[in-house]
Amino acid sequence: MYLGIDIGSSSSKAVILNEDNEIVGISVKNLGTGTKAYKEVITDVMQQANIEDKDIKYTVVTGYGRITFEDADKQITEITCHATGVGYYLDDVRTIVDIGGQDSKVIKLNEKGQVENFVMNEKCAAGTGRFLEVMARVLGCGLDELSNLATKATKQVAISSVCTVFAESEVISRLSAGESIENVARGSHIAIAKRIMGMCNRVGYTPKVVMTGGVALNADMVQVLSTELGCEIEVLPNCQAIGALGAAILARRTYNKLEA
Repeated sequence: MYLGIDIGSSSSKAVILNEDNEIVGISVKNLGTGTKAYKEVITDVMQQANIEDKDIKYTVVTGYGRITFEDADKQITEITCHATGVGYYLDDVRTIVDIGGQDSKVIKLNEKGQVENFVMNEKCAAGTGRFLEVMARVLGCGLDELSNLATKATKQVAISSVCTVFAESEVISRLSAGESIENVARGSHIAIAKRIMGMCNRVGYTPKVVMTGGVALNADMVQVLSTELGCEIEVLPNCQAIGALGAAILARRTYNKLEA
């Protein structure tokens, strides 16, 4: 068995693959670096696979918190792990958009599915899941309610501020002026889409485009970004755990090379 762990800023994920490259355990917890959630997801996937520590042949860790995780055989960047994880499902993806809790990434792949270029937004919460968390709080709804609210929008409301703090003030002003929460919810999605569009242009994106990360579960966000990019965006199964899946695949590959 091979274990892949992805410790992100706001969530922890783990995947176990068997020798036949089949997923036999997968777990996601919405707690990330600085918590013990990584222990919970490891325990969870091992219970799903019905195995013990001794059955794990190799472990790869990735993500924001990989540096502080000492029990892995190898650390690999999330860029490589996401590209590898996407390749498990599709072999013709050319662009990956990963919107995480504290950063966003756009990864350009070549025809072989290898990383050709990438760009990250890691210095500002705009364009990340954190931005949506702030918007949901201001709108008085749960994060999982944003998509449904946004689909009921009757017009586009521009949120011009690129800073999350200023955007929060802007949204409060619009609500005070009588703007509906549905229109503002859609506006928050459009604001992120435009931010991601800029990153895609910088990296030189090419269809086929896949979206990973927790924000990919927001159907309206995916649709708005698809419209902005002018192409269909595919959301893969287990989209939150693609990095952990890639880590597990690389654990299996690495071990088999060492044993060859």
